[in-house]
This record gives sequence, C-alpha cells and structure tokens, in this order.
Amino acid sequence: MSKKQITAVVELDQSKYKTKIFADGHFIYADEPEDLGGTDEGMAPGALLLASLGSCTAITIRMYADRKEIPLEGIKINLAICPENEMDEGTVIERKIELIGNLSDEQRKRLMIIADKCPIHKMLSNPIKVISN
Repeated sequence: MSKKQITAVVELDQSKYKTKIFADGHFIYADEPEDLGGTDEGMAPGALLLASLGSCTAITIRMYADRKEIPLEGIKINLAICPENEMDEGTVIERKIELIGNLSDEQRKRLMIIADKCPIHKMLSNPIKVISN
C-alpha cells in the first residue's frame, strides 16, 4: 500500500440510496437492495467492505508470491460478515482463502501468514476512530 493518504468523495442526492463514490480517479456506485428501498444498482456498503478486504488480501498474496517466485496460479477468497444484529459484541468476518497452484505445504503456510499482512486486514484488526466534521 502506498504512503499516499487514501481519500474518497461520496455523494448522495435524492435518488434514494444509490451513492456515487469517487476515489483516486475511479468511480463506482454503492446502493441497497430493492427490499431495503434501494435500486440495487451497486454493491451494498458491507459488500464493499468485504471486497476491500478480499482484494487487498489477494493483491498482497500475489505480490509476495511473485517476488518469491512461488508458482501461485490463482487465488479465490470467499468472505462473509456477521449479521448487523450480532455486531454488539464485535464484528466477525469469515475469510476462506483458496490458493491455486502446485505449492508445497511450506509455501501455502507462508502465503496464509502473508494474507494477514494486507493493509486492509491491519486496519480492520486495530481500533478504528471515525471523526466527523
């Protein structure tokens, strides 16, 4: 992850919950499903959080494997977050990592250790303070 500060601009007008997100020259939508009053034209915010963790994990593993010349052919990560009504005691994210390729047991173990070193994992594993101005 770059030392550059990460920033995002989020805009929501009167179009219910479809939210425009601008970050680092890129644009995506977030939304809520129709059964919650949204238009389902973008990922729900919780899915965006899981996507951030999953993509950061995959990129971190890939960077390490490439640097160490580990014959990693692919990575598949399945993520799930606990229901909102269970978050009073804390939030639980389940992450199942599948490493694809002809890897030794030692390479697999090392890549799983590296997975926890992704910057988003570190962010989510430490206390977070949100300051609203």
